[in-house]
Amino acid sequence: MIDHISVAVSDLDRSIAFYEAAFAPLGLTRLVSREATAGFGKTYPEFWINLRAGLAPQPESTGIHICLRTRGEDAVKAFHAAALAHGGADAGAPGPRQAAMTTYYGAFVFDPDGNKIEAVTFPA
Repeated sequence: MIDHISVAVSDLDRSIAFYEAAFAPLGLTRLVSREATAGFGKTYPEFWINLRAGLAPQPESTGIHICLRTRGEDAVKAFHAAALAHGGADAGAPGPRQAAMTTYYGAFVFDPDGNKIEAVTFPA
């Protein structure tokens, strides 16, 4: 249903470095680079970051929450560790959680601009 998403960032180079590191364990790479934007995905850009000059860090209460599915707990853990090592903030350590209809394993981070990103895997 959703083809792609975009988030605003205040420093494109910093955010590219953050997302390259955080997305590597999920199998996402930077596929497009332009003057004020970059697109990440597996075969086409599904996740875009767009430079917004003067953007202030977003408060945790903005409600922005983007969840990316991955294949296993190790990828969730690696995503969380890489995000924290590259300027992200912890928003929920890797671990089991209860979803609306099943349990899952996930981790949450805030990117350097306050966007909340989650990596998740569901039991087989």
